[in-house]
Amino acid sequence: MKASEAHNLKDEELLDRLRQAKEEHFGLRFQHATGELENTSALSAARRDVARLLTVAKERGIDVEKELRA
Repeated sequence: MKASEAHNLKDEELLDRLRQAKEEHFGLRFQHATGELENTSALSAARRDVARLLTVAKERGIDVEKELRA
């Protein structure tokens, strides 16, 4: 995901994408730990996606922890 794509998302879509990105990152970390992950660059790409989405959410003043718990 590009930063411009993240900036164009509505707040609800942004939070949904963030949930998905965190789940994807967790799954990739799990695969890496068990030795099943072949494309290790996907792990860092997923981490960057999470960081981009968190940055946009914080710029908008969204309390990410509160919103993801609900």
